[in-house]
Amino acid sequence: MTTQVIGSRLPPHRLLDEPLLAFGNGGSDKHPLRGLQAHGPYSRNSFGTADIRFAVITTTSLYPRARRFLGTLVSQHRPTDRPKYVPPYPGFKNVYGVDLTPADDTVVQLDPDIAKAPDPHFAIAAALAQAVRQVTTTRSSWEVLIVALPAAWRRWKVSSDGAFDLHDQLKAFAAPLGIPTQIVWEDKAISFRHPCSLSWRLSMALYAKAGGTPWRLHRSTDADVAYVGLSYAIRGGTSDAFVTCCSQVFDADGGGMDFVAYDVGQGVDLDNPHLTRDQMRAVMSRSVRLYQDRHAGNLPTRVVVHKTTRFRDDEVDGVFDAWDACEEVECVRVQASTPWRGVRLVVAKPGQGPSQPANWPVQRGTLQFLSGRDGLLYVNGTAIGLAAGNNNFYQGAKSIPSPLLITRDAGWGPLERTADDVLALTKMDWNNDALYDPLPVTIKYSQTLARVIGHTRGLPDAAYPYRLFM
Repeated sequence: MTTQVIGSRLPPHRLLDEPLLAFGNGGSDKHPLRGLQAHGPYSRNSFGTADIRFAVITTTSLYPRARRFLGTLVSQHRPTDRPKYVPPYPGFKNVYGVDLTPADDTVVQLDPDIAKAPDPHFAIAAALAQAVRQVTTTRSSWEVLIVALPAAWRRWKVSSDGAFDLHDQLKAFAAPLGIPTQIVWEDKAISFRHPCSLSWRLSMALYAKAGGTPWRLHRSTDADVAYVGLSYAIRGGTSDAFVTCCSQVFDADGGGMDFVAYDVGQGVDLDNPHLTRDQMRAVMSRSVRLYQDRHAGNLPTRVVVHKTTRFRDDEVDGVFDAWDACEEVECVRVQASTPWRGVRLVVAKPGQGPSQPANWPVQRGTLQFLSGRDGLLYVNGTAIGLAAGNNNFYQGAKSIPSPLLITRDAGWGPLERTADDVLALTKMDWNNDALYDPLPVTIKYSQTLARVIGHTRGLPDAAYPYRLFM
């Protein structure tokens, strides 16, 4: 018996450049931490606060340790983990140009025995809500609220049925009050053994929550473009499957990150969520108004809408109805779960046998075309020259990278431009010290708000700055 080997070829692939980030004083870098270290934050010269003051909610027993821990953010630290990626931390003021200080006498100390109540989930949430109300009386004296929670309470963070999430309850209560919160767990943060990495991560989050901009995308083209992300959730505590569509709008450089929560009513199947033309028009119209409010009534030349499911014809029509004054509109599906995997091969020299796997995984930014409208984008992969000493860096450690599947359901133009948008937006999460996220912020942030809505019933149908949910 003979075996016939059938060969097949994929279409050609392209390699996209690593997106460049913009920092203070006109500086730029592809590495977020290195850029902050060298140039300071993007808003360094326009940040309106002399220093960033924080209020604290914690328990009586944890308060002294929490204060000591927060004091370490102003100190310098050398990296003790991920030394190829994490640079030395120069201290808060040396990075951001402002001091990080405790607000005078703005502390609420809770009884650690609250968790012994018959319903610990409710008791802890109620105590935190009351504490938030208490610190609002001094709201003008601080910018960020830090909530330090003991390790013993972690068992009550999420209920066994998944219906309750303490993090989401706190965000949903504080957001309508305009209060940015930072939750610090005793076992996850205060006891963390690598102060340099933690200081980078926590300082960025506090600076962004206080209204600062750590970095933006450095864009030389497409300056007049808006990015919109969509996600869906059944509003928590409802029995009639009342569905909220969560979207947010980004400028071309990744600024203007605001959420829109819009109740579309019943009739949406969350296992395969899609909107009618009228529903999509209504949701997008809110995004249009949000963009115009930030741009003196003007509209972008180009709009890109991301979601994780296919855009049906009715949905595409609704998007175009709302953004009909724009010259270009794209509807792009971004799927994280795909069966594809990729290994980079090195062509062997003549006479030395077949190609062999390379020492490094597929390069980040590799775009493998599948057709003229869809392709595989390797967001996770080898970043050339972004480790210390200008060496390669692979964030995924030893795993084989899996690509995103991006499909343009409406729109035109080169697919490279569509993929470049997705690649750039993976670098815009200010709540993370990583080089990139697995998903663009258009998808990740809308999913964040959807998750909060899914765990709560009291979040009003309104627009919110993203920093309130970080």
